[in-house]
Amino acid sequence: MRYSDHAEPVLTLTSGPVNAYPDVLRGLGRTVLYDYDPAFQAFYEKVVDKTRRAMRLSTRPVILHGEPVLGLEAAAASLITPGDTVLNLASGVYGKGFGYWAKRYSPNLLEIETAYNEAIDPQAVRDMLREHPEVSVVSVCHHDTPSGTINPIDEIGALVSAHGAYLIVDAVSSFGGMKTHPEDCKADLYVTGPNKCLGAPPGLTMMGVSPRAWDKMKANPAAPRASMLSILDWEQAWSRAEPFPFTPSVAEMNGLDVALDLYLGEGPEAVWARHALTAKATRAGIRAMGLSLWAAREAIASPTTTAVRTPDGIDEAALRRAVRARYGVVFSSGRSETLGKLTRIGHMGPTAQPIYAVAALAALGGALRAEGYEADVGAAVAAAMAVSDADA
Repeated sequence: MRYSDHAEPVLTLTSGPVNAYPDVLRGLGRTVLYDYDPAFQAFYEKVVDKTRRAMRLSTRPVILHGEPVLGLEAAAASLITPGDTVLNLASGVYGKGFGYWAKRYSPNLLEIETAYNEAIDPQAVRDMLREHPEVSVVSVCHHDTPSGTINPIDEIGALVSAHGAYLIVDAVSSFGGMKTHPEDCKADLYVTGPNKCLGAPPGLTMMGVSPRAWDKMKANPAAPRASMLSILDWEQAWSRAEPFPFTPSVAEMNGLDVALDLYLGEGPEAVWARHALTAKATRAGIRAMGLSLWAAREAIASPTTTAVRTPDGIDEAALRRAVRARYGVVFSSGRSETLGKLTRIGHMGPTAQPIYAVAALAALGGALRAEGYEADVGAAVAAAMAVSDADA
């Protein structure tokens, strides 16, 4: 049997967007209320408070009405001024990309860049801050998804805080899938969204904002106001006493409400554990199949995405096409510098279950064999099952 490109896949095992939980999809079908209706305004305040609890914040978060790229660009535009010296930490495509936004708002950009299968060394950050006391803003991507690697943001955040600089964290594809929170890493702007590990559709940004970040943004005359990029406009939007700057995404708020209920109801620690177990089972299967992880060390391999190095002689795009055509399974490619060099298997939200590791390995191995690579599919499945059974 072959699956047409025009038919829906059987399984979407990508690094995002991910398939949403069925309860979230049902939540999207709730009544779309008028944003000035008191019922919606009370509901919005309730969802903001649930977001605060999920993110373990002592202050209210901001919800921006666009997928998290909006939040990341807004963070650069709002917090960075021409007088700032920005230190951007680049361990992958997305971390490197934030530096281009930072450069737009300040000409003073420094960077620590490492190989895109590595993680940022906190010692390098310490040394750079010591050599450049003028650094006032630091930016870092926690999980650089096109590489499937994790940066030690809590250690980095402690160094940045001691230096007195502001910290911007991209936690889009890590929050909800592992233990990470804005105040744990001392972030001033912490950007994430519901469309990865929370198992909801793309369309919203969830942002933690420190009190001193509010002060800095308000003092920045160039920070966007009356703009889609504005964070400031939404500071008081949580309150039913304040009007919304523009029409919020009502259906997306309905979905976020359900996603947060699922996350808090299951218990964050349990959610993180099944993400970690699924990734561990996948990694064991990859090695047993005779393949290599992209991450230089398993310690920095993400629990939400497994990046698999493309074997020599294999066309990565052709491999993913074969996976979809033969088995109806969709994986993600690399991006930019990692395009063609790796395949990404996502373990986020509803697909963070070990049975999906088995399905991913079977599909990947079968397609590799069809492409002429000797993959030991049986060994891969057995290794993944052994990891899963050991945790049962």
